[in-house]
Amino acid sequence: MARSMCWHCQSEVTGEYFCDRCVKVQPLSKDSDYFTCFALPRLLTIDAQTLETKFYELSRAFHPDFFQRKTDAEQAISLDNSALLNTAYRTLKDPIRRAEYLVQLEAGSVKDIRTSPPADLFEEILELQEDLDDFRAACSDDQTSERDRLRAKLMDKREHLERRQQTMESDLRSLFTTWDHLQTQDDRNQAVRAEKDATLKHMREILSNRTYLRNIVNDLTATIG
Repeated sequence: MARSMCWHCQSEVTGEYFCDRCVKVQPLSKDSDYFTCFALPRLLTIDAQTLETKFYELSRAFHPDFFQRKTDAEQAISLDNSALLNTAYRTLKDPIRRAEYLVQLEAGSVKDIRTSPPADLFEEILELQEDLDDFRAACSDDQTSERDRLRAKLMDKREHLERRQQTMESDLRSLFTTWDHLQTQDDRNQAVRAEKDATLKHMREILSNRTYLRNIVNDLTATIG
């Protein structure tokens, strides 16, 4: 986790967080991924208690309060390490964010995949947009009965989209098991590598579709209340 050479005395660092020779705190490597920070394998099913225990252990080691009387360099390192750990913990603690992060590590950012609706959602979203336009018009014209009818219709559609989102998340979790199993296999095997690539592609597609669908549901909720 720490650099191989101490930033202060230039001696080899064999411990994880502090130099054995000068006992200076060492910065967590910026090249380390979040899994490495917590000494976890790059899996999608992780033990929450193990993650939490490691997080509090490291948080205590790097807490800025313990470095108030240290040098400016040591204070800066403690702050940077604490910030990195907090971000890493929030990411790995949440299953969806954890999956997004792993896919980003392995196959590029999910956000770069899609800028338009999934094909099978396109017609449904067009119809939804028309209903939203009609609802806004009814609100503007103070058409109470029409407004209430459209709100009820849109609420039904929101429930449908939320169920669809839940299905996506269920499909995603089933791929967690597939990925974790593949991680135990020999990555030099072409068949294993091909299956891992296919699994990553599938997860990336689901995550992208889920993000799009979640944004639609949020917009719908903001409109109809």
